[in-house]
Amino acid sequence: MSISVGDAIPNVKVMLATGEGPQAAETGALFGGGKIALFSVPGAFTPTCSAKHLPGFVEQADALKAKGVDKIVCMSVNDAFVMNAWAKDQNAGDKVEMLADGNGDFARALGLTMDGKGFGLGERSQRFSAVIENGVVKNLNIEEPGAYDVSSAEYMLGQL
Repeated sequence: MSISVGDAIPNVKVMLATGEGPQAAETGALFGGGKIALFSVPGAFTPTCSAKHLPGFVEQADALKAKGVDKIVCMSVNDAFVMNAWAKDQNAGDKVEMLADGNGDFARALGLTMDGKGFGLGERSQRFSAVIENGVVKNLNIEEPGAYDVSSAEYMLGQL
């Protein structure tokens, strides 16, 4: 069963990809204060994720922050080194924090995993976005398999 609107974000150990290298974090603290725009992709450097999803949030960062978003977090079941390289490749700068859910623990705790074995990806996170306020899910947008619509930055802007 997946997380729902009104649920608290589970507390899971993850890694943040930073310019100084991987930094250990816990999702309870990461999402516990303020209004956070979270979006999750099946994989760094994958076609839709690199052509549309992450670039959309980078491009719309100022508009999201103007609507009260304190920070934007991109999550993927990748390691922190890959997430850092992807952030550099996509010029994410300080607009988007990169959350590396290397073992998929956070995706599993959210109940939002997908089976990517057919593509050689193993277990990954589903494509989704959420607005989280003080640790509680306020909006949750889960994509249908293969789709990219309701998890976009533009869609989220319409919800804020």
